[in-house]
Amino acid sequence: NAPSCPVCMEPWTSEGEHRISCIPCGHVYGRSCLERWLTQRGNASATCPQCGRRFKHKDIINIYAPEVAVPNNDLEKQLRFCRQKLESLEEVVLKQGKLLDEIISEKNHRSADVGVSKRQKIAEHSDGRTYLEPSASASAASASGNSCRFVLLKELSFDGARVMGIDASNQIILASGKAPGVGGEHVLRKISMLSSHEAHTIQLPPDTKVVKDICILPGGSALFASLGRRLSLFSMTTNSVVLECNLPLPAWSCSAHDSDSHRIYAGLQDGRVLVFDTRQHSRPLHSMAGLSKHLVHTLHSVTDNSGSRKVLSASAIGPCMWDADGNQSSPKLLLEDDNQRVCFSLACAPPSSDLLVASYRPKADYSSGDAAAPSQAYLSQTPTQSGAGKLGQHTVIRRTGNASFAEGSTCHSNVSEVRMCKSAIVPCGNDEHLFAYGDESHRGVLTWRLPSLGVHSGLIPHRQPILDLRYAGSRAGGGYLGCLSDDKLQVYRVDR
Repeated sequence: NAPSCPVCMEPWTSEGEHRISCIPCGHVYGRSCLERWLTQRGNASATCPQCGRRFKHKDIINIYAPEVAVPNNDLEKQLRFCRQKLESLEEVVLKQGKLLDEIISEKNHRSADVGVSKRQKIAEHSDGRTYLEPSASASAASASGNSCRFVLLKELSFDGARVMGIDASNQIILASGKAPGVGGEHVLRKISMLSSHEAHTIQLPPDTKVVKDICILPGGSALFASLGRRLSLFSMTTNSVVLECNLPLPAWSCSAHDSDSHRIYAGLQDGRVLVFDTRQHSRPLHSMAGLSKHLVHTLHSVTDNSGSRKVLSASAIGPCMWDADGNQSSPKLLLEDDNQRVCFSLACAPPSSDLLVASYRPKADYSSGDAAAPSQAYLSQTPTQSGAGKLGQHTVIRRTGNASFAEGSTCHSNVSEVRMCKSAIVPCGNDEHLFAYGDESHRGVLTWRLPSLGVHSGLIPHRQPILDLRYAGSRAGGGYLGCLSDDKLQVYRVDR
């Protein structure tokens, strides 16, 4: 909220070591950050962290600005008051929405019961396994007796969308994509959930390449990992990249802990997890080697049942638990490695790590002639609809001790043969949760109750397969579920 140094993200001052200063290119920093940057670069000269223009120690100019804003000034008090009013209005709108939904639900109770029975058919295979096959008209908001209701708030057309993040506090959605046309640059699209206007397009640096993951941080900023070997910090206020960590390899995932916004994580293509501090990001604090060379496609920052910070990751071999401070020699594999299946998604409800759902598909080269695992042979050879992927499985993982986990219930749905699509866990109040995933044959989101993985409902389908799912809780109660495909974004309000 107060003006702050883009290096350490701390408010600068009008005097002292961290006084407001600038360099010849015109970019402004705290003086101590500039001096520390020069020291790291050998004291002779260094480049501006934002534009790359070179400067020396003698080029640092103190800016005499006695009215530099500091926390708790009148402007911040006014801003805090406006935010409180906004939260109050959000609660009123939420209550009115619930009342309207209840009236509509009661009015259409009988027809809804008939519709649900027609829409949600359970198909049974010869081995007794079941999966949900809702039609295109399936809608979770009309199902009676559900612990959660999904109300569609926003639907936007997109072109080339990939991943997204939801800032529930500021009602902002950030989605990555590509500008229209051949050779279009990679961009971010910023959408306000309170506005009816289309997305605001933000150009990214040319060498960013494809953004593979987005993580929303407290305080109005976002972290994203890209194939351009960058871990980037994006300011929602200035709509620009304010910090970049150079990586040795492309990054496929990223995360940050709510209680320590300075500590950020990147999952690399070779199975490593790198830990950075945003206040000194020239090199990683820790480089942690994985159990395999498979790329880290998912990262979650969590807290275990003893209160210690941990990092959950997932690669092809399955989910792993890491020490957040890099004190472990290697991560712990949560489940026994199964060579017959590939883990491509891991759903979690941070900060808790007690309930997880891992998604698997059979290995493409697995032979049905191997009698070691007939169930996996069935999975790999099960035909599905044309262009509808193959039959995969979603497995619940429950904590059984301080550092032990066990495999629980399993359900099956059609999953992509190649994509690493995201999944989500949706809290529903009273310690109830739903698991959400995009089914390939349905081209929409299906939900299951946890931990039983009993069928719950399906959301409005898309024309293209679901690529990303994100849930973000709201301080006013409830939360938001974002569903992203190649050409469409849907945002649902989740009422408990």
